[in-house]
Amino acid sequence: MAVDDNKQLVRRFYEEVWDKGNIDVADDVFAHDYVRHDLRATNAAPGPEGQKQIARAFRAAFSDLRFEVEIVIAEGDYVAARWTARGTHTGPWGAVEATGRPMTLAGVNIFRFERGRVAEVWNHRDDLGLHEQLEVPVFAGAPPRA
Repeated sequence: MAVDDNKQLVRRFYEEVWDKGNIDVADDVFAHDYVRHDLRATNAAPGPEGQKQIARAFRAAFSDLRFEVEIVIAEGDYVAARWTARGTHTGPWGAVEATGRPMTLAGVNIFRFERGRVAEVWNHRDDLGLHEQLEVPVFAGAPPRA
């Protein structure tokens, strides 16, 4: 695929799956054996089904979720996209019960393409900032302040 086609597929992924909730579009974007690199542990299934599971759970936790893609750059088989998500925490997110608090979350994903589909993705997002906005305690190995 051409670089511009890869960029368009990444934009479509964010617009359809994340912004509009059309999660079945993940079937058109991800290879069935794609590899997900994420700093946060996940129990997501492999392939497009895993992306659907992640998007479904996050969209349920932030029911008014809106996604905006600010930058998409590409070279060869790689596409990088910077995005901002906004929403209200109205449902459980992992072990965190709904707080009713608004959030703004920014991140960058790097996608590697093979044969017109995403073969790998690296996720980089501000999970600490999200926890702080939701007023969720974060323990990073240091004793809490008294």
